[in-house]
Amino acid sequence: MTRAARVRALLVLAVLSLSVHIAATVPVRLGLDLRGGTQIVLETRDTPTADADAEATDRTLEVLRRRVDALGVAEPQLARSGDNRIVVDLPGVQDPREAADVLGRTAQLTVHPVLAEEAAPKDPAASEGTGSGPSGSRVLPDETGRPLRLGPSALSGAEVKGSEARLDIERAAGWFVTVDFDGAGRSEWADLTGRAACAAPGDPSRRIAIVLDDEIISSPQVSPNVACRAGIAGGSTEITGDFTREEARELALLVNGGALPVPVETIEQRTVGPTLGAEAISASAWAAVIGVALTALFITVVYRLLGALATLALACYALISYAALAALGATLTLPGLAGFVLAIGMAVDANVLVFERAREEFASRRRPSVRSGLAAGFHKAFSAIADSNITTLIAAGLLFLFASGPVRGFGVTLGIGVLASMFSALVVTRTLAELTVGRRAVRSRPGLSGVAGAGRVRTWLTAREPGLMRRHRRWLAVSGAAVVLAGSGIALRGLDFGVEFTGGRMIEYTTAVPVDADRAREAVADAGLPHAVVHTSQDGDLTLRTEDLSAAQEARVSEALGALGGSTEKVRDELIGPSLGDELRRGALLALGVALAAQLLYLAVRFRWTQATAAVVAMAHDVVVLVGVFAWLGKPVDGLFLAALLTVIGYSVNDSVVVFDRVRELTAAARQKRGTSRAEFARIANTAVLQTVPRTVNTGIGALFVLAALTLLGGDSLTDFALALLIGVSVGTYSSVFTATPLAVELHARGGKR
Repeated sequence: MTRAARVRALLVLAVLSLSVHIAATVPVRLGLDLRGGTQIVLETRDTPTADADAEATDRTLEVLRRRVDALGVAEPQLARSGDNRIVVDLPGVQDPREAADVLGRTAQLTVHPVLAEEAAPKDPAASEGTGSGPSGSRVLPDETGRPLRLGPSALSGAEVKGSEARLDIERAAGWFVTVDFDGAGRSEWADLTGRAACAAPGDPSRRIAIVLDDEIISSPQVSPNVACRAGIAGGSTEITGDFTREEARELALLVNGGALPVPVETIEQRTVGPTLGAEAISASAWAAVIGVALTALFITVVYRLLGALATLALACYALISYAALAALGATLTLPGLAGFVLAIGMAVDANVLVFERAREEFASRRRPSVRSGLAAGFHKAFSAIADSNITTLIAAGLLFLFASGPVRGFGVTLGIGVLASMFSALVVTRTLAELTVGRRAVRSRPGLSGVAGAGRVRTWLTAREPGLMRRHRRWLAVSGAAVVLAGSGIALRGLDFGVEFTGGRMIEYTTAVPVDADRAREAVADAGLPHAVVHTSQDGDLTLRTEDLSAAQEARVSEALGALGGSTEKVRDELIGPSLGDELRRGALLALGVALAAQLLYLAVRFRWTQATAAVVAMAHDVVVLVGVFAWLGKPVDGLFLAALLTVIGYSVNDSVVVFDRVRELTAAARQKRGTSRAEFARIANTAVLQTVPRTVNTGIGALFVLAALTLLGGDSLTDFALALLIGVSVGTYSSVFTATPLAVELHARGGKR
């Protein structure tokens, strides 16, 4: 064994040992749909300057959404109920009281100068409350309880650029919070501190009071090093006050989240059951197990010994991914699992790429042994694996940075899954293969390895050599027709947006006899609402969240629930707003747009701009076709569909990158010519497609096993989600060969060679 192989083996042992320890000691947090969580109902209140109407409640909801994201809760659901109520579903929250307190804080941050004289209280109660002073001043107790007379506010939270909790290690001063001002706030901060610096050290007027919700949280003196009228430049300050880590983090997220437009009050707080019932979760788990088992069996049959080793590496991938989720404190939900579906596909794809390249090397007799052919396979497949994974990581990172809510949670799980899949394919599989193919039994019988032959698909293609790119415009015409057909479905039938996008009704029932959540979901589905979200609370109430109902539908639901729970009473019936609000949708679209632009730029650098453009156009083709098919079928476009759509986008780019990586390799081999003519480039593209078809077929079949099992066995809650992935993966496999590649040939002919 070489030194590099020993290093890889030690790395694998270290990572797997750490993963086993984390998986055994740190439980992963499950989302509201899998385990349940906390539901908080907030009610907005009028103020002398603002009414708590629907518009103010919507603005308040967006501020709360930023606070929930800052709390680290993945996949939260927030929706307006009526004109002045907000329903917040928080999966995996351990301390609901703390969450309710953070959400309900008004977070009005202001900065004040301290007047020259400290206020002397006339009675003991003066130091506990708020008093008024001359010229708009007021009296508040500082952090030690001593009263201070404050001047009018000089700065507010509107001028805050950002805030962060930090630990002062050098001075051993504990946790503190930094506040950075933006725009005019920078000069106002310098002016405020410059005036305070004119007072003598120890004078109260040299202090600056930082006030949060009418409470002084810090009132430091301006440093003696600051000159009079000069002030503190840079627009930054520190808030100290013997904070614990949790207190500093909470203060920072409140400052970052912004002030609530109107105050809110918690009127309900309860624990709710999972959105999906136990039967649906069990069915989904069995579907995943069966699908993965079929995929493992297929890989083992095709690649024999190395296929079995790849299956073992996939098990290691699952362990590493689970441990990473638990270590980061991420919340696992069904939309997040879509990211792992894509990551499993990419892990399988990476192994297939390596094995197919090893088959090519061995069949061409350039490599005399299985071991040397496999080493060459890892070397030559690395660029395609790296490019496809990097483009996916770019999308995952930008979704995390710019999006929020379920889209952000998808980015987290996708990023973890991609990194784990790369490690399992490039390190774990390689280590296992190197330990195995060098054995005497494999050397004497290379057919056991699974890569000591060209393979049936490659043999068939080599014998016939079909010229798929000779009539590349015909394939483009077929793709264009598919887009027109799908687009007509969107235009003629429209999209059936789910309650997350459109809002709807929230109805709460109380029953004489407690009703099992699974039976309630089944009854509601039989009543004509298969996509309704049903919650059960600890006190036995049932909450139904669905699209707007007709009187007949509502009567059928009440009758169905009454048949299960006896006397049924409707205790609440309110209109709710979309849980995927305007700001979340804008953030998701912004993240998606930036991700596409970043992927286009990366691919243009790594390949030619013609191929980068072709890959992005093929991705758009897949999106339009998938959305159009759902429009024709009348399927709902909801949060699960959004997760499936993002998965399809990642899969489509991955497929196109593999083909174009081979085009790049073949073009470099023919670089003795000054450029390539249209016919020459078409021939190279055709050869690249034929050489990657075995990989495309085997990867696609492996992914389809998982998705088909999920479609057939996943239950009503997951059927549409799995169907979207099934359609998207099929269309993505087609478009990489018959849309992206023909378009690259056409763009090259129109001037790409320049």
